[in-house]
Amino acid sequence: MDPTPARFLPSVRDPVSSLWHRLRNGTRLLRREPDWDRLAGEDWPDRVMDVPVTDRLHEKQGRSIGRLILTQGHARMGVYLKRHYRLGWWRGVLATLLPNRAWSPGLEEWQRLKWAHDAGLPVPRAVAAGQFVGPWFRLQGFLAVEELYGMLPLHEAVPLAAARLDAAAFARWKRGLGAELVRLSRRLHDQKWFHKDLYFCHFYIPEELTRRVPDAWAERVFMIDLHRLDRHPLLALWFQVKDLGQLLYSSEVVGVTARDRVRFWKLYHGRRGGLLAWLVRLKWRLYRRHNRRRKSLASRTGSES
Repeated sequence: MDPTPARFLPSVRDPVSSLWHRLRNGTRLLRREPDWDRLAGEDWPDRVMDVPVTDRLHEKQGRSIGRLILTQGHARMGVYLKRHYRLGWWRGVLATLLPNRAWSPGLEEWQRLKWAHDAGLPVPRAVAAGQFVGPWFRLQGFLAVEELYGMLPLHEAVPLAAARLDAAAFARWKRGLGAELVRLSRRLHDQKWFHKDLYFCHFYIPEELTRRVPDAWAERVFMIDLHRLDRHPLLALWFQVKDLGQLLYSSEVVGVTARDRVRFWKLYHGRRGGLLAWLVRLKWRLYRRHNRRRKSLASRTGSES
């Protein structure tokens, strides 16, 4: 991994219209893989922000995500389509003034996924992304990421493996998985790159691996949701604590024990104590306290309604 990689910028410069034309009529910045063009149809840029998804739709605060199944003859592709319908006015202003840069979260994540893939990190395949700028400083965007077929997030996969494997096999299974999580985390952190959403639910493994102990875990654990991935050499400790605190907090699932967490830490850091360990435990406690408060508030709100 290049220790000083370039900032995220579009790899191909698109033709740029005049500022007045962009203000009045808008412009587009699109990226896609060949199979997306083939399966989505020639007019997909005109439909992508409105096309109904197939299932698993979630909507919140001007954005949505859902699964879209594309078919043509015998060809089939499932993607998760993320769309942002209302983005901040300042992003719209900057996208109008500097249209060759990624200002929408979808196009930003496209670039992060491409960088991570080129760096040898297991991530889903980004198949299309784009931003629609204007008229008059409006900004929308989308990202289509290929579905991880037959895979489960760790917060589901670990309890499932605990139920399916005998105790000795499950212990070996966890040791291998933990070592791979250390490898992926260190791969980023050693070069001052940080995920910033490093939760169990953002790691995926094949469902069939919950039935057996694999010979090797390399390339079997995928990371998703890289929309916040970035490099922070000056604030490295802050984001390292954030990543590790999130991973520690989200490991509170059936099958993960205190011994597993200690083993992870020894592999990651080489020793048990120190300032970093103290800060990570503090962050873990803050996440737990915040989550308890949220649940308590939700429970009170539900009972009042």
